[in-house]
This record gives sequence, C-alpha cells and structure tokens, in this order.
Amino acid sequence: MKVLISSLVTAALCLAAGACRKAPAAQAAAKTSTAAPAPGQPAAAATTPAKPVPAQLPDVVARVNGEAGQPIPPDRRDEIVRNSLDRLVAYRLLLQESQNRKVIVSDNEIDAKVQEFRKQFQSDDAFKQALAQRGWTTMAALQKDVRNDLTVSKLMDADAATQPVVTDQDARDFYAKNTDKFKQPETVHASHVLIKVDPNADSATKKKARQEIDAVLKQARAGADFAKLAQQHSQDPNAAQGGDLGYFSRDRMVPAFAEAAFALKPGQISGVVQTQFGYHVIKAIDRKPARNVPFDEAGGQIKGYLAQERRQQRAEASVDELKKKARIEVLI
Repeated sequence: MKVLISSLVTAALCLAAGACRKAPAAQAAAKTSTAAPAPGQPAAAATTPAKPVPAQLPDVVARVNGEAGQPIPPDRRDEIVRNSLDRLVAYRLLLQESQNRKVIVSDNEIDAKVQEFRKQFQSDDAFKQALAQRGWTTMAALQKDVRNDLTVSKLMDADAATQPVVTDQDARDFYAKNTDKFKQPETVHASHVLIKVDPNADSATKKKARQEIDAVLKQARAGADFAKLAQQHSQDPNAAQGGDLGYFSRDRMVPAFAEAAFALKPGQISGVVQTQFGYHVIKAIDRKPARNVPFDEAGGQIKGYLAQERRQQRAEASVDELKKKARIEVLI
C-alpha cells in the first residue's frame, strides 16, 4: 500500500526514538479504493493482479521484523473504515479542485520533496526497497504522488491565506483560557548507553550483556568520555549523538529508567539500570524544575497552533462545500 510522502517522512523520523522511551500508539495511513487506482498508481500496475484480501480479516494483518501493531477493535471496525474512506474521498475532492483551479507545482519542488524522503535512508538500495514496499514501482509513480500531495497542499495554503491572521491578542486569549496546558513538569536532560537484551533471553546471553554494560559503567566512573562510550557501545538509535536523550519528563520514559534518571544530580552517573529493553547506564546532564511556561515563551507556538487550526477548519469547510457539488458514490 502507498502512503502520502509526508506520512512516510514522519514515520521514518519516529523510528529514531530512543529505546528507553514509551512506545507511542501505532498509527497507519493507507490509500485504497475499489473504484479507481490510488493517486499516482501507474496504469501498468493493473496488469499485475493484487493479492486477494480475505473477506474475514485476521486480528493482525501484518508484522514488521516480528512486531505487530494493535488490531482494530471489533466494536470500532466500522467507524475506522468509514473514517478512512471519508478521508480518501476528501483527498480526491481536494485533488480534483486543485486541478480545476490549475494549481501549479514545479519539477524543482517535486525533486526537493523526493530528496527529503531519500535522506531518511542510508543507501539507494534501502530507498528503492522502501518505494517497492509501498507500491511505487517506478520513480515516475513516486513523483506523480508527490505532485498530487504538493498540489493539494498548495490549494489548502491558498485557502488558508484567506483566513484572518492570528494576532497577539488571539494568542493571549488562548493562553488565558488554557493555563493548564502550559504547566511544564520537572524534566531531566540525560544521556545513556544501552546494551540490548531480550527479557526472555537465556542466562548466557543475559550474562554476556551484563558483563558488557558493567565494563561500560567502570569506564564511565573512571572518567571516560560518556558520549564516546555511547558512540562505541550503545545499541540505541541515538548512539551516534552520544546517547543524548535531551530533556524529558518522568512520563516520557519507562518507570525503571525514569526513576533512575530523576534520582541523579547533574553530572552523576547511575548504576546499571534494567528495563525491558536491556541494560542501561545513565548520565544526568541537567534538570529543570516544574514551572508554568510564560506567555512570552509560548506565544510564538500558540500563534502557530492557532494558524494551523484555522487552516484545518478552512480545509474541512472546503471539503464540505465540494461534497455538496460532487456526485459521490460509496460502494460499501
């Protein structure tokens, strides 16, 4: 299945999250249609029959490296399918409207977006494999989808430009009515080294991992550069950044990791911390107390949020207007 290029970029970035962080709820976005090919699907693809889908879907429809997302709850199946279908209809309506208005997207804009996606992969082979897995059998097919997405985005931007500009007073009003949203919990800035080990691993495997993390801890407490230790030994995706996790609140990490990190003073190094991901050594860098974020600091983000909200509202209104004029046939 293919997904919008923006969704692919977002997914690739999410994969970089640290292994000590709590896993976010699984998300998916796919284009399907029983009446017409998905946007950008090359006509030649029709010569290759799609693999049949069973009438009764199993609880798990796919796994990635042995991991499966959450199944669709039976009591929400109709709701989720209908919402997905409605989004597909909305996308098609906006695409048709952008074509009617002759919205132009340049080749340079398309190339820039493709390159943005390409940068998420370490090699051309990995990039090509990702394209094939998502149904883009040729670069032309990908470029066509990107053109469609950028065209719809430009249409939405043009419509959003007709909305009133968000003012400082708008932002202040929002801040005053939502003070609870600007309470920032205590945060810690820390780095870590992770040696992965499965909780169900045999004793020999666990012993080997423990010996490796013990050696790292010994070097760290002897004064070795912690960032270099992380680069050399850590098996977390952020190893290249010296194991730096940035600032995080307690609820952003699994309990054992959070408890250990928040017990440290800046500059201190923890003992070996065990979580479901493996063994960690944590170094605290800084901490910030809980506080109320002042308007002067939050104002810019509030204005951006309100502008995006107005853009979304305008897009929904546009889709509603287009639906009234369109002939839409829902076949399921």
